[in-house]
Amino acid sequence: MTATTTQTAEQTGPVVGTPYGAVRGRYENGIAVFRGIPYAAPPIGPRRFRPPVPPEPWTGVRDALAFGPTAPKPPYSEAFAKLLSDPVVPGDDCLNLNVWTPEPGPGARLPVMVWLHGGALTRGSSAVPVYDGHAFARDGVVFVSLNYRLGVEGYGLFPDAPANPGLRDQLAALRWVHESIAEFGGDPDRITLFGQSAGAISIGALLAAPQAQGLIRRAVLQSGPPEAFDRDKVRRMVRRMATRLKIPATAEAFAAVDRELLLRTQADVGKLSSPVLGGPTFGIVIDGDLVPRDPLEALISGDAARGVDLMLGWTRDEYRLWLVPGGLHERVDRLGAVALAGAMARCHCGVEVPRGYRALHPGAGTAETVGQLVTDHLLRYPLHRLADARPGTSHVYEFAWPSNLPDLGSCHALELGFVFDTGDIPEAAKLAGQGAPQELADAMHGAWVRFAVDGDPGWQTWDDTHPVRIFGEGEPYVAHGPRDPEFALWAADAVAKAKEAAVPAEGAPPVRSATELRSVVRRLRRTGTGTGDVRRSS
Repeated sequence: MTATTTQTAEQTGPVVGTPYGAVRGRYENGIAVFRGIPYAAPPIGPRRFRPPVPPEPWTGVRDALAFGPTAPKPPYSEAFAKLLSDPVVPGDDCLNLNVWTPEPGPGARLPVMVWLHGGALTRGSSAVPVYDGHAFARDGVVFVSLNYRLGVEGYGLFPDAPANPGLRDQLAALRWVHESIAEFGGDPDRITLFGQSAGAISIGALLAAPQAQGLIRRAVLQSGPPEAFDRDKVRRMVRRMATRLKIPATAEAFAAVDRELLLRTQADVGKLSSPVLGGPTFGIVIDGDLVPRDPLEALISGDAARGVDLMLGWTRDEYRLWLVPGGLHERVDRLGAVALAGAMARCHCGVEVPRGYRALHPGAGTAETVGQLVTDHLLRYPLHRLADARPGTSHVYEFAWPSNLPDLGSCHALELGFVFDTGDIPEAAKLAGQGAPQELADAMHGAWVRFAVDGDPGWQTWDDTHPVRIFGEGEPYVAHGPRDPEFALWAADAVAKAKEAAVPAEGAPPVRSATELRSVVRRLRRTGTGTGDVRRSS
């Protein structure tokens, strides 16, 4: 069945066929919108903690008029809820997706963009208002967003269940798009997968996954690098939950626990984790199957995602979303050299790296130095390495417009309202403040659309001059190697960092062992609050 295009369809909604049955959407400002389409069966009962399976086919026409259920997740802390929206739609059928299309029907063959939301693999959904796909469809793109399992149900590591079920959900949705999107007006050979934070980390894993080869033409990684998380850290998260619940650390035992109790326990244990300070966390792990090796190394070596165009980037002040809302920024500044020692332990780096940052930025306070140090280690330097390994096919950007809200700067997730051109809605203003510049949204959104259309967002590809498109105040421009001095510190440290990991930063009190450094990190963690929509915590 293909889309109905008569006047009656405008009144009753467009109808499109999928592999499992027909769905009816609605027209909104000239765009056909379909919400809550199941791409896999509800992950309940015996399907909890298991890989996704296809949904049951249906007869007749299924209404796709409202967002489907969101994956189970704990709420943000009060400090982060003031900045980040995360609606909850109740129900079990959470493996669903949404489509915005300007031209439903198999003849259009429009470029397709598939969005993976962030949220630390514990929060977020496709129903977040900032992620509305209207602007992309308005500009000639078929836009798809999706939900996937989160937290312990999506990324817990158990001896009696396969790893990475949330990532397997994303792969199942991507396959659905490849098989179905032509009926919605999309071209399955021009799929751009894009995501932010945990969504970008997921894309890195999918790009490297053998099962996903050929499904992705282009990819955009916003503030999240390809990586595999430490299996022991993920296991510790599960074991701490099991200890609180007084149950074995098995999928069978966890499946028998009331879901609300499970979420409360997950949130309680997760308070001790932070992107800046580390700690146990949920994440994608090497599983010998979907993730056979570290995704970054697979992509750098050229073994995966050959022929895929990449756009990679970050925000200037990623760390401010991690430190400012809960008051941790001021606490890190007060700790001074002790905080720098903790950052060294977090980054496994030698004394020359923080010393180099202080020399490059002599006016920076401790929190800024620590924040930029950790951001570069976890996020920017890995993306830089990836671009270096794939010259001619990579574009790199930096988002540098500061929020109109105090102290947030160009923080993590701030660019999203500009990419989606949704800066005029209240949910975007929660993070950006009032008066976000429409010209910047036009520039960023336009670049993302152009990249999806033909792989050229409007500036030169990566080469040995290291061109970076800066989206900030005023007209966007290209700077060459703006972070090369910092990245050179990491490159120089690579050989020596194993033996120097426990050496304190200049001026710090003596730290005699890695164990003592870890105690500094734990002390910092105890004085902070839960994190928001950030990698390793969004």
